Amino acid sequence: MIQLMDTGAYLVRGEQLIPDDQEAQAKLRSAAGVSPSREEASRNTIAYGILNDHNTSDNMQNLRIKFDKLTSHDITFVGIIQTARASGLEKFPVPYVLTNCHNSLCAVGGTINEDDHMFGLTCAKKYGGVYVPPHQAVIHQFAREMLSGGGKMILGSDSHTRYGALGTMAMGEGGPELVKQLLCKTYDISMPGVVGVYLTGSPQPGVGPQDIALAIIGAVFENGYVKNKVMEFVGPGVANLSADYRIGVDVMTTETTCLSSIWKTDDKIKEYYDIHGRTEDYKELNPGEIAYYDGMIVVELDKVKPMIAMPFHPSNTYTIEELNANLMDILDDVEKKAQVSLDGKVAFSLKDKVHNGKLYVDQGIIAGCAGGGFENICDAADILKGHSTGSDAFTLSVYPASTPIYMELAKNGTLATLLETGAVVKTAFCGPCFGAGDTPSNNGFSIRHSTRNFPNREGSKIQDGQISSVALMDARSIAATAANKGYLTAATEFAGEYTHPVYHFDRNIYANRVFDSKGEADPSVEIQFGPNIKDWPDMPGLTENMILKVVSEIHDPVTTTDELIPSGETSSFRSNPLGLAEFTLSRKDPDYVGRAKEVQRAEKAIEAGKSPEEALPELKSVLDVIRESYPEIDKTNVGVGSTIFAVKPGDGSAREQAASCQKVLGGWANIANEYATKRYRSNLINWGMLPFLIPSGDLPFKNGDYLFVPGIRKAVEEKAEVITAYKVSDTLTKFELSLGDLTDDEREIILKGCLINYYRS
Repeated sequence: MIQLMDTGAYLVRGEQLIPDDQEAQAKLRSAAGVSPSREEASRNTIAYGILNDHNTSDNMQNLRIKFDKLTSHDITFVGIIQTARASGLEKFPVPYVLTNCHNSLCAVGGTINEDDHMFGLTCAKKYGGVYVPPHQAVIHQFAREMLSGGGKMILGSDSHTRYGALGTMAMGEGGPELVKQLLCKTYDISMPGVVGVYLTGSPQPGVGPQDIALAIIGAVFENGYVKNKVMEFVGPGVANLSADYRIGVDVMTTETTCLSSIWKTDDKIKEYYDIHGRTEDYKELNPGEIAYYDGMIVVELDKVKPMIAMPFHPSNTYTIEELNANLMDILDDVEKKAQVSLDGKVAFSLKDKVHNGKLYVDQGIIAGCAGGGFENICDAADILKGHSTGSDAFTLSVYPASTPIYMELAKNGTLATLLETGAVVKTAFCGPCFGAGDTPSNNGFSIRHSTRNFPNREGSKIQDGQISSVALMDARSIAATAANKGYLTAATEFAGEYTHPVYHFDRNIYANRVFDSKGEADPSVEIQFGPNIKDWPDMPGLTENMILKVVSEIHDPVTTTDELIPSGETSSFRSNPLGLAEFTLSRKDPDYVGRAKEVQRAEKAIEAGKSPEEALPELKSVLDVIRESYPEIDKTNVGVGSTIFAVKPGDGSAREQAASCQKVLGGWANIANEYATKRYRSNLINWGMLPFLIPSGDLPFKNGDYLFVPGIRKAVEEKAEVITAYKVSDTLTKFELSLGDLTDDEREIILKGCLINYYRS
């Protein structure tokens, strides 16, 4: 089904795979008459060509990328534009689309959501952008329909910014990376590895794109096979997938922790652009005659079965057949893993969902950038036709990903089919993906064709003793389960016919509602603020020496950004840095905010010209011990802040607030064995936080300990590979940290204290 090659591989004429072993060169000569080196052949990937076209440096090993377009939604664009304004923004230099698909529904907060929307509209007018009102489209569907282009690059402030199936290399990053583009700066990375995804065969009827995606995620996530690399989809199987199907696989590549994705393109993608009235944006993309890949994932599409990702991660995958055959054993294993994620704070059980030997689910949802596509919903309706979702606890909700899709579903009768079964059809909204609405009851179990199933991401609040959970599935198997009144069922059991209606795109829907400045800025427009929209607080630069208090210690194998700053109900405060910071780690470590604020008082005392121990008396004994070895330490040359330790933080969302919330509470560093994603580490750096690394094993400190890092500013300036630190108790106990690779600009950002300070200077 899924094979990961142990070596790199050559792809000859887009068809023949040759592993990079001792016989590779001879096989290449036999197959193609030539035997290029790895370096030469690596330049023939699609990814290399696109990166080369967008690189502004003269060195392909150290890229400085300028993107063609930018896109953000309404829990990120306010902070991004506020940061850019504070750094000198005058005009959007490239097309920048502001969608409103995350803060579309909110039961609390009064005017603050619509205040954010009006901020976005007036900024689009003032700086020359595009504004997509609420309920028109989820961010990624609008980008597919209106922004993508063959050979282009798009940067978005949402982690699922993936348009590779349409020939567009897209990346999801934290807001500061978009700020750099708005200020005509570059996205600086080392040349990423490129891993091929070689597809063969055709999917079985009932197997959808989420099934293919989950099978791949399950194979590559834990071993880091594609971490921070580009996934390039090639092989004869690509031609057997529709554009919608490819899109459904592509959007989930984010969950592998890859950097980006790109696919070969063909007539089916040309047809997609034709349908959307953008024929000129199509470009045929293929790897060169002989292309070299740093790794190769071979996917036999015809052997993939309906999949399910059980709580609490998209990589916790099983076939539905396997789950049903080993139900109690697998549920027991899931419950044990859950207690690690939940820290035993609440009781969690799935075995009580088994009735008469079958697993019963409480809710089904087909939604968002992954599930809300036209073909997904039409296939689901075909399965449900003539059935009922029932009048018991089970519910089914369907969210088309854009109003044009909604319109076509209405015209071709699909909406009527769904509504007759008892399903509820709603407008374009990302809420089911991150917990803003559709939260199941306590102990409820939801199956969703959406992107993530992290703990509490569906909206439950562990701090209030609540727990519900999500399993990821494809729309087709969700529909089969709904037709079976909530009993888990694979879509391969559906014996009927799929109608495959033709899609027609109505461009007038956007023409009549979306504001498009056509790139023309109007400086006379006054930005409309609401009382919840706040400027970023001042942030000091890095001091000569640093005292850090460990205020949270997390030993989960992976810590998600949702655990660092929860999604869902916090979305209404995304435009208020200090207000949002109150939610930091609230689900994982509710005491974090209080501890961080206590330490922050010491730093504020220094800024006011006072001694830190005046604000935080416990520092007196800490400073006494430090001064025995470093007598020169005083308020003029030391900073005081907080830090957290996590084994592998930053999986999941690109939201910069996972880092910025720590910073506005006085955080100066993270300490980790590794960082789950490049984007989270970049967020730390852009907010002036030190991304410390420490070898795995026994920690030399614990939660509540003070750490002293002498000469930290000099170490950053001089690119020290090893940084000496001390745990402060009765004596100083030495240990070592490192910062990993940092560009010169990244070092300067940390020294200045944050990206805003860097650009101001």
